[in-house]
Amino acid sequence: MTSDQHTHHAIDYIELGATDLAAARTFYERAFGWKFTDYGPEYLGIQRAGGGEAGGLTSLCKVVTGGPLVILYSEDLDATLASVKRAGGRIVKEPFAFPGGRRFHFMDPSGNELAVWSEKGGLSLDQAD
Repeated sequence: MTSDQHTHHAIDYIELGATDLAAARTFYERAFGWKFTDYGPEYLGIQRAGGGEAGGLTSLCKVVTGGPLVILYSEDLDATLASVKRAGGRIVKEPFAFPGGRRFHFMDPSGNELAVWSEKGGLSLDQAD
């Protein structure tokens, strides 16, 4: 990856802990169609659609919850919700509207909480109060 593919001071890479790397890989492949670069028994790189990597899955004995929330974008929130459920994700916040769109939260097999949002069907700013 060359430096022209990085943005100064922007979030560049996200690592998620996984208590079972194989199960995490299977979940993210099934839920989102993610592809991975295998770096051995303790690390998988999450391939970026346009080349390079967006992040990684690292093997941990225990995942600590309550950290930053990673939010993914979806063009079809309901289809993504169904895909996450089929892949074994646990929905912790059902879809809800917010100014700008809708989103839901889920837990992956290791206990990481992530969210998915879509621009469609959200509240306008005057409805949010």
